[in-house]
Amino acid sequence: MAAKPIVAIVGRPNVGKSTFFNRLLGERAAIVQDEPGTTRDRLYGEVSWRGRTFTIVDTGGLETSVDSSSDEPDPIRRMVREQAEQAIREADLIVFMIDVKTGPTPSDYEIADLLRRTNKPTILAVNKADSPQREYEAVEFYSLGMGDPIPVSAYHGMGITPLLDRVVELLPPEEEEEEEETGPVVRIAIVGRPNVGKSRLLNAILGQERAIVSDVPGTTRDPVDTEIQWGDQRIVLIDTAGIRRRGKVESGIEQYSVFRTLRAIGRSDVVLLLIDAQEGLTAQDEHIAGYVLEEYKGLVLVVNKWDLVEKDENTANEYVAHLRERMPFVDWAPVRFISAKYSQGIPGLVETALKIARERERRITTAALNRLLRDAVAAHQPPSKPGKWLKFYYVTQADVKPPTFVFFVNDPKQVQFGYKRYLENRIREAYGFEGTPIRMYFRSRQET
Repeated sequence: MAAKPIVAIVGRPNVGKSTFFNRLLGERAAIVQDEPGTTRDRLYGEVSWRGRTFTIVDTGGLETSVDSSSDEPDPIRRMVREQAEQAIREADLIVFMIDVKTGPTPSDYEIADLLRRTNKPTILAVNKADSPQREYEAVEFYSLGMGDPIPVSAYHGMGITPLLDRVVELLPPEEEEEEEETGPVVRIAIVGRPNVGKSRLLNAILGQERAIVSDVPGTTRDPVDTEIQWGDQRIVLIDTAGIRRRGKVESGIEQYSVFRTLRAIGRSDVVLLLIDAQEGLTAQDEHIAGYVLEEYKGLVLVVNKWDLVEKDENTANEYVAHLRERMPFVDWAPVRFISAKYSQGIPGLVETALKIARERERRITTAALNRLLRDAVAAHQPPSKPGKWLKFYYVTQADVKPPTFVFFVNDPKQVQFGYKRYLENRIREAYGFEGTPIRMYFRSRQET
């Protein structure tokens, strides 16, 4: 199960990186969903172009030694640089953005030297080339030794098509799914903030008197995966212990060191999101859960270090209620309390993940779904515009992993978010699907 390639936009401050990033997500290339009720981080987005889908990530301005006025760099600037360098290390391809108005600067030369040492494919994007004269001036940047400069104007949307064509050309080849000759594999990713116990959980799972089969190489910049046999089920554990704390650079989730989390989620079937029982839920935890939802992966909310919490008979229920209140967009995700340190709750956690993997492959017959739809509509009529009633014709399950349902109606635009949630809840009440997102499409009968 391959992760999407990652493209990082880097360059010194104020060259237009964020404008370019926003331009891509505002163009028809953007496939990022905008579902209400989801905690989202806008530092990355998914772009589809000419049949390839990749993750685009914005970074902070990369300040160099020539930008510093003292021998002691500002700690915030140093953190921004470290994060940008992390982005460069983790990316599959780099868009090096520069400003045509300034011409090549000493900082541009220093960044070019840094990028050359990575041996990563790099595209030189000369921004703010919004006139024929400035497009001509882009040739000056051949002196950076980074190949052919591509003149663009992120603000006006000029030059975006040839740049994206070049991105797709340089992306790594698409990975093909390996044939599972010895049975299906469930891939479980362990994710979360630093110091919540990810590595300890990995070790606790491996220590449950289960035979380790092998170490399985992941993608080139991922940690080594661990394959185990759990009863009669093969499992690949994807660890993300390398994620670093973001410090005080920006609010929200770690900005650029989140790459490994994105990769792990993309390659997984089920995600174990660890939450520190003592620290409680953080905005970063909510963002990671949002990533899981966007990728339509299975999810378990794992409250670790439960042994350190003073509790009575109501503590667990109150904790679950708090998580549901803060993250209603993943209210289908089970909550499990564990102590990785003392290996408490580990077998049950693994069994929960395997159950979710099975739920993601569940299929419901069209006849059963249409009985459910008929009863749901009869019990609660959908909101409709005056004079034009919203009619549901039928529903069918189109796919699994995730479970995907297609509803045929007379006017898809009339289906409101609240009614979608109502239908999803009716499906879950009847058929379970615990721990997995459900994808729902609403089409007119004329659509194919």
